[in-house]
Amino acid sequence: MSIGKNKRSRTSRIIAEIPRSGIVQLLGTLKQRQVALRIALAIVAVLAIVLVTQSWAPPRAYRLGYVPSRNITAEIDFKQPDSAAQEKARIRARALEPSVYRHDPKALQLLRDSLTNVINELLQAETLSEANIDTWRTFQPTDDPAPSADSGEQEKEFQEFRTAIGDQNGFQAAMLKALKTFEEQGLLDKLPPEHDVGNQKELANQKELAVYAIGRPKERYLVQVSDVLIGQAESIHNRLKENLPPPVAKRVFQWIKPRLQPTLTLDQEATLAAREAAAAAVPEQFSSFEKGKPLVAAGKPIDDDLLKLLELERSQTLAQSSWWRHLQRGLAMFGLIAALFAINGYYILDRDRSIVTDLKRLGTLLVATVGATAVIGWTMFDPGFAQLLPLLLFAITMAIAYRRDLAWVMSLSLAIILSVAGGLGFGQFVVLISVVTAAIVQLDEVRSRSKLIQVGAISGIIAAGATSIAGVLDNQPWAMPLWESAVRNALWTLAAGFLMTGILPWVEKWFGVLTDLSLLEWSDVSHPLLQELVRRAPGTYNHSINVASLAEAAAEAVDARGLLVRVGAYFHDIGKMAKPDYFVENQLPGSNRHDTLVPAMSTLIIIAHIKDGADLAEQHHLPDAIIDFIEQHHGTTLVEYFYRRATEQSDPDADGTEVHESAYRYPGPKPQTIEAAVLMLADSVESASRTLVEPTPARIETIVEKIAMNKLLDGQFDECGLTLEQLRTIQDSLVKSLTAVYHGRVKYPSQATA
Repeated sequence: MSIGKNKRSRTSRIIAEIPRSGIVQLLGTLKQRQVALRIALAIVAVLAIVLVTQSWAPPRAYRLGYVPSRNITAEIDFKQPDSAAQEKARIRARALEPSVYRHDPKALQLLRDSLTNVINELLQAETLSEANIDTWRTFQPTDDPAPSADSGEQEKEFQEFRTAIGDQNGFQAAMLKALKTFEEQGLLDKLPPEHDVGNQKELANQKELAVYAIGRPKERYLVQVSDVLIGQAESIHNRLKENLPPPVAKRVFQWIKPRLQPTLTLDQEATLAAREAAAAAVPEQFSSFEKGKPLVAAGKPIDDDLLKLLELERSQTLAQSSWWRHLQRGLAMFGLIAALFAINGYYILDRDRSIVTDLKRLGTLLVATVGATAVIGWTMFDPGFAQLLPLLLFAITMAIAYRRDLAWVMSLSLAIILSVAGGLGFGQFVVLISVVTAAIVQLDEVRSRSKLIQVGAISGIIAAGATSIAGVLDNQPWAMPLWESAVRNALWTLAAGFLMTGILPWVEKWFGVLTDLSLLEWSDVSHPLLQELVRRAPGTYNHSINVASLAEAAAEAVDARGLLVRVGAYFHDIGKMAKPDYFVENQLPGSNRHDTLVPAMSTLIIIAHIKDGADLAEQHHLPDAIIDFIEQHHGTTLVEYFYRRATEQSDPDADGTEVHESAYRYPGPKPQTIEAAVLMLADSVESASRTLVEPTPARIETIVEKIAMNKLLDGQFDECGLTLEQLRTIQDSLVKSLTAVYHGRVKYPSQATA
């Protein structure tokens, strides 16, 4: 034989036979599309947790009520808004804001017109005797001595007055000049009581007024109070003297002074608005804190004000931090979370690989983890330690949906993430883990509605004790705040038990699991499907009840879920209702419908009860776990009776056809769980034991072992993880149960005829 260039050297053969390294195998695994998809989902979940926990920011290190053992000092220079100083500044701004007055100069204009008329009346008289003496007396200065009795002197004063004001234009100009200031600024008798509206009287502005002319409220100008008071109107006299002889100016002012009327009216609404606007315009007031300055003294509990101060310092520290610092912390947290995810993934693969292989279950787990993290992150800085509630709900949910050990590992990882991201102290971390552990270890089964409440109550006691111990170890004083924290944490834990009881049906539906509590409800034999099975196929119903009893005991012998197997056994043969007469347990003696059918048709009818049962179960909304029992309890076993009949009836020499074994096998799938494998064995041995003429213990043991070995050698247990040790335990349980059913009875002698 020629080998030519295909011949390999010894070296090449040795190299080809060296197995690939672990790294090469790992890289090959990562290249697989399904593996890459799951890793991508995990990375997305890690990024989501980084975002919801804001892992790039340093955590808040202190909580309300915490008593520091050392002084807490400022790490940077920062400012804090000072509400007290702000209020004082606003009060001052209101006080300094002038009151607003409305000015109506019409009274002064009427006063000038009235004076002009009086003057004209006096000018019309040539002599004092012709003038109205009462009118003339209104011009008599009050500080002058009694009027002279000398008529000549009086006449002289009158003529001087007439001469001085004889020029009407000059007199009008003098009057306008004298009253101009008051016509522009206004007159006020005195400040009214309402002048201090909306302000404290002792702080109100008593020196200035904001004045606007009537009809023009937005055109305001400031005037001095002293310039508009009627009592301070001597300026009119001075200005009159600038244009009139002093005696005449004095007489004119004497007439004007008692007739001056206020022209300013307080506008209360505008005044209040102006003062509030002034208060609102006050810039924010701050208190300054220097780096190293004590913020909280040692031994002083952190109250609301101190907590706000510490939070302000943290926020300003973050604002001054560089983006590179945030990126470093964010990457570090990403690495920590990714490492914890990897540890959890490895543990899940080792304990329950189906969680990873089933993309829906994996997605549900990741969504639940991210959702729980988001809720816990939202409550992370609640002073009442409210994050204990969602973490405990997550732990209980994981224990119910998956396994208790997986729930503890995942809850521990989540507590680590939240402790690092949220700045929880070691004492608080211990409280979280203690409570979670106490709850998970109690969740071996949930058979009653009070179970979860009991879990919450016992865990609450653990929470109170752990809080007290952690507080003392953290140098917190043994006083009321610590006791309140212990009671509050106990109440949060108890609330988790009540809340979990209410949301349990949704948890079961979302995660596709059945608790023992739900299984007890499904085990009610009054279910419509079971009642219909009694009516249409009583033999099958009796067979199902017997199988349930056998399977439950066998499942519990290997620490499987016996209640789940019992409920699955109740419904596993409901498909036989479609054609009950074709199954031997429902046939009358001597009547067998398969006698008129070819083996292939008989096989199709027998196998069809699997699909018919699954369809009925879906129509009646049975849980997926129960439907799995219906589909898997025969696996891919051979319908041996009809296969042999077909083999015996076939003549391969006549037509050249052979009987293919695959046509006489159930469609499967094979049992995927230990519970399904137990049901398969119990179903087979219960049916086979009915054929025993004398079911002695030895014969029962022989037939059970034979059936178990046939199933094992046929590969029916290849996908359920059943070990040989467990198989032997199941066999022993089935033998024991069947022996008890078919135990020997004492034969009594017949009674003699009387």
